[in-house]
Amino acid sequence: MKSESEILNALAKYCSQAERCLDDAQKKIRAENLSEDAEKRITNKLLQEKFIDEERFSRSFVNDKFKFNRWGRIKIIYELKKRNIKPEVSDKAIETIDEDEYLSVLTGLLRNKKRTTKGRSSQDVFQKLCRFASSRGFELPLIINILNNILKNTDNE
Repeated sequence: MKSESEILNALAKYCSQAERCLDDAQKKIRAENLSEDAEKRITNKLLQEKFIDEERFSRSFVNDKFKFNRWGRIKIIYELKKRNIKPEVSDKAIETIDEDEYLSVLTGLLRNKKRTTKGRSSQDVFQKLCRFASSRGFELPLIINILNNILKNTDNE
């Protein structure tokens, strides 16, 4: 069985490799079957030494999921909630997304998907594109607004 300091060092290394939230670290700690007091001491030490910082994790998570995975706000907030990130922390991180870039990403996703989407009617294509963007976590009013502009412009061509 590992000692408390060995577990602390292993978790410090784990948290240093990538941003981790408290929930991730606690799952690792629980897997070691330590006493509740030992778990608290390790958790407190990781927080105190800034190996775990929920705000830093949230900002990083939001940035990565938006820029690389092209997720919308709804999906990002849902995933943060699954990791037990407090709403005030996740909301603050979500606010770091640039609105113009957000709309540009959604527009680009919808334009690209429209090229490969087939349907019996324009309404069918519209619904498929709405479902696609919704599954990526974008807000329905934005999706509808952008789709109307895209489809209006393609009708004029």
